[in-house]
Amino acid sequence: MRKPAELRALTLKELREEELSLRKELFNLRVQRATGEISNPRRIRQVRREIARVLTIMSEKAKGQ
Repeated sequence: MRKPAELRALTLKELREEELSLRKELFNLRVQRATGEISNPRRIRQVRREIARVLTIMSEKAKGQ
């Protein structure tokens, strides 16, 4: 999990890549939950919140430019 300061240092392109990576991870976690294989269910919440952080910082950068 990255800190907000680390995310703010990234470019918009890097933030988009980070978002895609997190969305893929979230998809895989949801599949694991559905099949009963998930070892850490709390990770789903963490990934969702990290996606929200990335999207928030992306919108901040878009408004700032």
